Amino acid sequence: MDLKVAPPAPKVMEPARLQIDIRDPWKDKTVTHFQEVHEQLFHLFVVSQDMKVFVHDHPIFQEDGSFVYNYKFPQPGMYRLLGDFYPDGATPQLIAKTVFVPGTPPAPVTLSRDYSPKEVENMKVELVTDPPQPIAHTKTMMFFKVTPAEGLEKLLGAWGHMLAASDDLVDLIHTHPFLADGGPNIQFNVIFPRERAYRVWVQFQRKGVVNTAYFDVPVTDLH
Repeated sequence: MDLKVAPPAPKVMEPARLQIDIRDPWKDKTVTHFQEVHEQLFHLFVVSQDMKVFVHDHPIFQEDGSFVYNYKFPQPGMYRLLGDFYPDGATPQLIAKTVFVPGTPPAPVTLSRDYSPKEVENMKVELVTDPPQPIAHTKTMMFFKVTPAEGLEKLLGAWGHMLAASDDLVDLIHTHPFLADGGPNIQFNVIFPRERAYRVWVQFQRKGVVNTAYFDVPVTDLH
């Protein structure tokens, strides 16, 4: 995944053009055909280093096979961009890139456990994990409860979307529910790769409104 940013050093709150080209590493050719996944050819996530900025959007596919996304970075510092796409004849891909916006970066982030219920756009989101203390390299079941569940709708073909990011933005995990039926209880399964603190964003749609909530999940390692 090649990322070109114009201008190369984007300024805060000024338009930047992100062009994404996917290349076949074996043939060194640009890939121009993609499978649609959850109603889109490309899912793009943008996360700032202080984790206050979170974007899940979809770049526009161009005739030459590239994807273009216009974005105004809201603050200086480092951003991680995660591309999620599925080239024809290949497997689903998750590739991250880094963009630096000049200026004084935000202070380093320190995440402490936050499982508190979140009141978001038009619902409340609650989280319980099993095990209560997630362990690296081991499956963590994440049980979300949304209220009211009346009016819950699929968002991009799924009952929910999740992005988990480690506090150092090395690990980025995009996943969808393991169990969901349109009711209030939605289960995701995640295997956290390291002993870190993770911020977990979830998105659910109710009555046409996308709700985004986040929880901070410390992960330990028994080894």
